Amino acid sequence: MHMADALLSPAVGGTMWAVTAGTIAWCSRCIKGALDDSKLPLMGVLGAFVFAVQMINFAIPGTGSSGHLGGGLLLAILLGPAAAFLSIASVLTVQALFFADGGLLALGCNIFNLGFFPCFVAWPLVFRRLAGNDPSPGRLYGATVLAALVALQLGSFAVVAETALSGVAELPFTTFLLVMQPIHLAIGLVEGVVTAALIAFIVRARPEILATALCGKGSRRVSLKPLLAALGVATILVGTGLSWFASSRPDGLEWSIARVAGGVEPQAPLDGWHGTLSGLQEKIALFPDYGFRGRGGDAPTAESETSVDAGTSLSGLVGGLATLGISLLVGLLLRRRQRT
Repeated sequence: MHMADALLSPAVGGTMWAVTAGTIAWCSRCIKGALDDSKLPLMGVLGAFVFAVQMINFAIPGTGSSGHLGGGLLLAILLGPAAAFLSIASVLTVQALFFADGGLLALGCNIFNLGFFPCFVAWPLVFRRLAGNDPSPGRLYGATVLAALVALQLGSFAVVAETALSGVAELPFTTFLLVMQPIHLAIGLVEGVVTAALIAFIVRARPEILATALCGKGSRRVSLKPLLAALGVATILVGTGLSWFASSRPDGLEWSIARVAGGVEPQAPLDGWHGTLSGLQEKIALFPDYGFRGRGGDAPTAESETSVDAGTSLSGLVGGLATLGISLLVGLLLRRRQRT
């Protein structure tokens, strides 16, 4: 659900940049007093883990489409909404800058769509109300799945609305909406099930994490080193190995655009803000499309396939480390301001 610049006008993209920047500033103020020696590394490692799992597209049977986990709900459940929004913003910024995944003009929209709805709508209004303060495994599972469905439906609706308000791409609002919502319902179901399984695993290992997120209970001095180590290993395995097996089918947004536009991909204008930001992104992206620069369109060979796999693995490692570094840097800066 990463929007490209070709879908947006500078007015809509700029407005969403401002809205997202304001939300980031508000979240930063909210968590200044809540970052302790356990939550700060957890925030960084979970951000890196979400970057890794977003690299894995899973096929949606019978559609020709694919999807990937957004990760916003997972972060909100384990970190709380404010810290989660900052983490997902770090993930999407790294993706846009280093891997050209999502446009620079669209970055504000992408952070808002993938971060605001799971963190500030689905988490407080769906997950918390259904889960309660001491949820049973079944209740926790159901609350997670339903919250993921709500977050994806709202996020996909926002994509359609932002595209329609921009008026750049010729995608009729109603037709686009009727294609986007069902495919993201299927993607949301998968995300809910996987997120619930991950939450169940983490809660079994450290139940106090969920207790702290839900009602402020739990020790803030508990050692999270074993959990952090496990998440770190999982991040490396997913980003450098499992990402090889990601589905090559178009994701839900690309698939929907192709269906509505008859296979014609919208193209951004070559001048103005679109051209400037596109040129900038091409220059700074280290691994465009999660691979080495200059990959040609020749028929694949064994050597080229090995190069693609190596590029994907290196992208997963670099992206995970970059996300970890940015998340930790943000947390450290906020703690420094708190002490000052």
